[in-house]
Amino acid sequence: MQCIQADAIPSSPWRNGGGRTRELFTWPPGPDWQLRISLADIDTDGPFSAFPGVQRFFAVLEGAGVSLDFSDHTQQLTAGDAPIAFDGALTPDCRLIRGATRDLNLMLRGLTGAMQRVDQPLSPHWSWRAVFCTGPAVLHGLGAAPLRLAPRALLLGVPPGPLRVERLSAEPAFWIGAERPLSA
Repeated sequence: MQCIQADAIPSSPWRNGGGRTRELFTWPPGPDWQLRISLADIDTDGPFSAFPGVQRFFAVLEGAGVSLDFSDHTQQLTAGDAPIAFDGALTPDCRLIRGATRDLNLMLRGLTGAMQRVDQPLSPHWSWRAVFCTGPAVLHGLGAAPLRLAPRALLLGVPPGPLRVERLSAEPAFWIGAERPLSA
């Protein structure tokens, strides 16, 4: 397993000036990634960037939330809501509800997988697993002593088995999984 502290990753400003992104993990590394996990700080209203051929998962971690305007519907998301999934080619217009947000993104290209809240059981069919905790948490079920996770930690390569995340605060935490084996 590998633990990545989001706060140790420098953020990159968006070309449109509307926010910043911390790219936490890509596999394989480089522009031809198949899996990408990132944190986005959205500072102003504006459209999402298009990622054709990508399945995208999005969850609000901090802030009052966002309203995403798709061509056929509008979806509001707040911290703690279940992540939404949508075609990365779509560019919904994002309106901040009351100020900036911090958000978790999972993008998959050529892989299947999901991002889900940790209060749901970890899917057994994922051959690659990770967990992201916004606040402090403890991972139980690894066999030995429970593993403490610091706030904004991404734990990669979580082994199969009956695992449970104990959140030590009200902040959200998410399982992330993909169907094809990955090496980190």
